[in-house]
Amino acid sequence: MLVTVLGATAIGITLGLLGSGGSILTIPILVYLLGHDGKVAIAESLAIVGGIASVGVIPFARVRLIAWRKVLSFGLPGVVGTYLGAQRAATLSGTTQLLIFGSVMLVAAGMMFFGSRRPKSPVPSEATEAPRLEPRSRSVWTTFLEPIEGLGVGVITGIVGVGGGFLIVPALVLLGGLDMRKAVGTSLVIIVINSVAGFAKHYQTIQQSESSIDPLTIATFIGIGVIGMWIGKSLNNRLDPSLLRKGFAFFLVAMGVLVLVRETVFG
Repeated sequence: MLVTVLGATAIGITLGLLGSGGSILTIPILVYLLGHDGKVAIAESLAIVGGIASVGVIPFARVRLIAWRKVLSFGLPGVVGTYLGAQRAATLSGTTQLLIFGSVMLVAAGMMFFGSRRPKSPVPSEATEAPRLEPRSRSVWTTFLEPIEGLGVGVITGIVGVGGGFLIVPALVLLGGLDMRKAVGTSLVIIVINSVAGFAKHYQTIQQSESSIDPLTIATFIGIGVIGMWIGKSLNNRLDPSLLRKGFAFFLVAMGVLVLVRETVFG
């Protein structure tokens, strides 16, 4: 129980501090600390990520920092991608999924590290949740790319069970032309709907096997994770978000390498 409490708190605090990346800790905690099967952990991760993100949406919705049109243009293709990714995941071994997950961790680390090298500027705490990117002007090309990237992020979500905020927020800023705060709020909504779609498909697959999902673990992680998220937000104003992202990037590199080595050598 102590491992669950500490793990869920760490996930929540990371989400509160960085706005993304916390969900990518969920699967290693479930698999390597709690001993859950890889496929079950991916399904549980989607439920946990979706649950925490649904609470995180509330303050953004209250101040109208959600671009609902982007939820449709980016999020709906993401739902299709998530379902397809989850469907494909049913044909993959748990080891293969974890190897893909380890690779995704390294990609996330690179994005967080290079984002942390950008110069600091006085922004609200919610805007620390992704690299400070300048939105590009809208064009036919970016309009075309938006649903394509949404589809791609959805596929990743469906296969490895991560929310994908570290990919969604930069895409909404660069391709969607949103400011950072609205991109974060919109991203949370997309994460919720992608997670629901992915969990539904994974749950269907798991029901056809001898494995089972632990509802108590999911509920505990969501409850404690939400508390940790608010703690992280309260710490946000006191710490340098650039240094936090850089430090977390190094941590993700270590974890990604650990997952790849463990699954390659001992999988």
